[in-house]
Amino acid sequence: MSARFEPITGRYLHLDIEGVPHRVYVEEAGQGIPLLCLHTAGSDTRQFRGVMNDARVRERFRVIAFDMPWHGKSSPPAGWQNDEYRLTTRGYAAQVLAICEALELERPVVMGCSIGGRIVLQLALDHPRRFRAAIGLQSGAHVDPYYDVSWLHRPDVHGGEVCAGVVSGLIGPNAPDAERWETLWHYMQGGPGVFKGDLYFYKIDGDIREKIAAIDTSLCPLYLLSGEYDYSCTPAETLDFAARVPGAQATIMSGLGHFPMSEDPQRFLSYLHPVLDRIR
Repeated sequence: MSARFEPITGRYLHLDIEGVPHRVYVEEAGQGIPLLCLHTAGSDTRQFRGVMNDARVRERFRVIAFDMPWHGKSSPPAGWQNDEYRLTTRGYAAQVLAICEALELERPVVMGCSIGGRIVLQLALDHPRRFRAAIGLQSGAHVDPYYDVSWLHRPDVHGGEVCAGVVSGLIGPNAPDAERWETLWHYMQGGPGVFKGDLYFYKIDGDIREKIAAIDTSLCPLYLLSGEYDYSCTPAETLDFAARVPGAQATIMSGLGHFPMSEDPQRFLSYLHPVLDRIR
């Protein structure tokens, strides 16, 4: 194989989030309508490599993804060693809005998966006029705890391997082997306690069940894409959710699990393209 660069540019952005200085890693590719992508708990922007490398997407959309503080190439803020990392609804929304403002994004499409899928619901609810549309991947309004999260940050176990083990069953059974293991590798590289801190938002603070019916899809259209092999955000829960939000459109993605954009990028794109066509 001849050497080549991918059409993805990565840079570090200095900005304040809730008054605290941060250095955030941002990748982007393409041009056109801004498409802001939000990664899952404990992972980073590499999950969206398939979307950023797709020529059809890049022709019409400026795809942007950032590593949340504490994730990937975005270090924690100074003094992190004195704090326990816990992601909250307020803090997560503040990150996304700060990025939009710093990059001067005019009514971007916001697309997030898992915790990213949860926060796009909150953004559609609280800031509908700031976004052209919201795409929720594995976008549940709530999830009941189904494993002991204390194992995710203990000195007597390998945190990264435990995190990968916890999420391994959420990947669809037909995912290509290389993509399956790259998805798990991202989890193995997470910082100590970061996945656990993200789950505070996903399992506790970000519960939006009683609010979703107030999402106004006439102001911010909402598209839900869920894999059929996901027991964290099941197809039944997705369809029930969509029925409670007037105007929401839901699609169940055959053969995919909780990480559709990274576990099988080509299959995921076959579902994403029609949504982007409608938004455009």
